[in-house]
Amino acid sequence: MSQPVRIPSDVDREDRVIGQLTARQLLILTVTGIVLYGTYSATKQWVPLLLFLAIAIPIGITAAFLALGQRDGITMDKLALAALRQRLGSRHQVAAPEGIRPVPDWVTSRVASSGGSDSPLAISPAALRLPAEAVTDTGVIDLEVDGMAVVAVCSTVNFALRTPAEQESLVASFGRYLHSLTAPVQVLVRAERLDLSGQIAELREHAGGLPDPALEAAAREHADYLEQLGRATDLLRRQVLLVLREPVRAAGVTDGLGGAPLLARLTARRKAAKQHGAVDEAARRAAEARLARRLGEAIDLLSPAGIVVTPLDSSQATSVLASACNPDSLIPPNAGLAGADDVITTAPDDEWDDSTVGSADEADDWDDDVDQRSGS
Repeated sequence: MSQPVRIPSDVDREDRVIGQLTARQLLILTVTGIVLYGTYSATKQWVPLLLFLAIAIPIGITAAFLALGQRDGITMDKLALAALRQRLGSRHQVAAPEGIRPVPDWVTSRVASSGGSDSPLAISPAALRLPAEAVTDTGVIDLEVDGMAVVAVCSTVNFALRTPAEQESLVASFGRYLHSLTAPVQVLVRAERLDLSGQIAELREHAGGLPDPALEAAAREHADYLEQLGRATDLLRRQVLLVLREPVRAAGVTDGLGGAPLLARLTARRKAAKQHGAVDEAARRAAEARLARRLGEAIDLLSPAGIVVTPLDSSQATSVLASACNPDSLIPPNAGLAGADDVITTAPDDEWDDSTVGSADEADDWDDDVDQRSGS
C-alpha cells in the first residue's frame, strides 16, 4: 500500500549551504568581509581604527541588508539591480518594433519654447521590449526564442463541500494530470476588477418586460443595489488560468530528477545565444502542434474532476496580457480597443488648432524627410 509523501510548499527555495545561509548570501557576505579586511590591512598604518569602523560599519550593514533582506519573495540584491537598471535605462519606452523615428522639428521647437522642465534632448525614447512578441489567430502567444505559450481559463470546484471520498477522487484526478506533465505549466490565480455596468444595464432594460409588477420592482431594486455596491467598494473577481509553454527547440539531456545538469544548461544557453533569431516556421508549427496536444490532454485529464478547461482565443489572450501589464487600468481591455500598431483617425472639428499640434502639411513634410533619410 502506498504511503503519502510530504512535499515542501516552497519547491523553489534555495539550498542552505552553512546554517541558514544560501550560496548567494554567503558569497555576498564573504566578498564584503574580504574587501573590508584587505582595506583595513592596507590602511591601518595611516587610518585610525575608529575612523575605519565609522566607514566600514555602514558598508557591512548595507551588505548584510542586501544579502539577508527580501521583499515580496524577491531578495534585496535583485531588487537593487533591477532599480539600477531602471534608473540607467530610458524613461520613455514606446511600442516601436520597426525602430524609433526622429522627432520632427516642429515638435521640438514647440517643446523648447513652452519652457517645460524636460528639454527635447532629455527625452530620448527607446523601443519597448516585451516577452510576448505576438498573438496568433488561434490564441497562441509567440515568445520568440523562449518558445510558444497558450492560455486557458479553468472553472473552479468547491472542495470543502465534498465528502471525504469525493475529495480523494478530486485529488487523485488532479494528481494524474500532474504526473503526466513533461513540460513547464503554470497555474495562475489572478484577481481583476469586476465591472457590473453591463449587468446593471441589462437588468434595467429587461425589467419593463417582466409579467409581474413585483418582479419588475425587484429587478430595478437589485440593479440599484449592484450600482450602490460598485460605488461603495472595489469589486474583484478571481480567475484561474492554466498556462502551457512549449520551447521551439528540443530540450537538452536531463538527469534522473528531470532537470538538466549544470554543464548542459550552460551549453544550451550559449547555443541559444548563438542561434538567436534563427527559429524557422517549421519549428514554430511543431511547437504549436505540441501545445495543442498538451492542451487536449489537460482537458481530458481535468474533466473527471469537474474542471472545465477553455482555451482563450486571440482577443481574450491579448486582453489577459494587457490587464497583466496594466492591472490598475480603469478601462477593461477588450477586443474593441485599438491595438498598438493601429492608426486612429478622426475628422477635425471647428475647435481644431493647428498651432498646438502641428498642421497636416508639417506632418507630411516630416514623413517625406524620414523617407528621404531612410532611402539615403
